[in-house]
Amino acid sequence: MDYYRDEKINGRIYHRYQTEPIRIGGMLEAVFEIDAFFDRLGYPFPGTESHYFIKHEKTQRIKMTRKLSDEEMLKNNGEQGTFIIRVEQRQHSSWQGKVTWVEEGKTENFRSALELLKMIDGALDGRDIKEDAEEDNQERAV
Repeated sequence: MDYYRDEKINGRIYHRYQTEPIRIGGMLEAVFEIDAFFDRLGYPFPGTESHYFIKHEKTQRIKMTRKLSDEEMLKNNGEQGTFIIRVEQRQHSSWQGKVTWVEEGKTENFRSALELLKMIDGALDGRDIKEDAEEDNQERAV
């Protein structure tokens, strides 16, 4: 993330199949871009199929060639924070995986895209990466 103020962000997304970053102007845009990338890649396979009110063409899976090594990707740090997101599954119309906050060396699991966004927002806002997730879990338990 390159810019964060009052829950507004700007940043870049890097992945190993493209040398240029995908520029994002918000958290929701980041989710859409990453989800579209997964659809093109065909992995992780979505557990549910999307339905639309208007005609929508299915995304064609394409064979992608690795263009960046892990070391090259890790050279691209954000000005406000760098997060490595590893989505392991797409179940229940959301994501499950791990997020690493590079600057703090912390890795946590997330069970949904919303929980991931709360973790990143909390980290950028000066809270611990897991703090928001734990608060969310306590709210569900009540």
